[in-house]
Amino acid sequence: MQKVMVIGCPGSGKSTFSRILRDRTGLPLYYLDMLYWNADKTTVPKEIFRARLAKILETDAFIIDGNYNSTMEMRLLACDTVFFLDYPLDVCLDGVRARISKPREDMPWIETEFDPEFMEYIKQFALENRPKILALLEKYPHVKVFTFTSRAQADAYFNTGDEKL
Repeated sequence: MQKVMVIGCPGSGKSTFSRILRDRTGLPLYYLDMLYWNADKTTVPKEIFRARLAKILETDAFIIDGNYNSTMEMRLLACDTVFFLDYPLDVCLDGVRARISKPREDMPWIETEFDPEFMEYIKQFALENRPKILALLEKYPHVKVFTFTSRAQADAYFNTGDEKL
C-alpha cells in the first residue's frame, strides 16, 4: 500500500481517516479540496487542478483524500488501494454538522453554516454518486478496495495491530 485513495460521502470522515492513515503509514497526504479551492471560496481553473493532481500521481507514494468524480478514474489508474467510507446518510449529515466553525487542515476556510445546496448534495450522494463509484471500483480489479459501512469498521481497521497496514 503506497498509493491510496480515500473516498466517501461528505461528512463520512474521509479527512480524519486519512490523517490517521498518514500518521500510521508515513505516506504523504493530499486533500483534493486544497488543490481545487481557494481561501475565498473560488476555485482554480480545472486544468490547474488536474495538473496539480497529475504531479501527485507521478510520485511513488500518496494518500489522496476526496471524491471529485471527474478525476476519480485518473486516480484509480494510479493507485493500489482505495478506502471507501460508505456510511449511512445520518452519519454523514452529523459529520458535517460537527465540523461547522472548526478549523480544518483539509479546507482553506472555516465553514460557518451548513449550506443548503451542500446538504442536498449529501442527501443525493447514495443515489447519484455511489453507483458511479461502485462501477468504477469494479472496473479496476488490480486495486485493493476496503469498504467500511460504519465508523466502527474503520476504527477496527486501525486496531488490527498490523504496523504495516
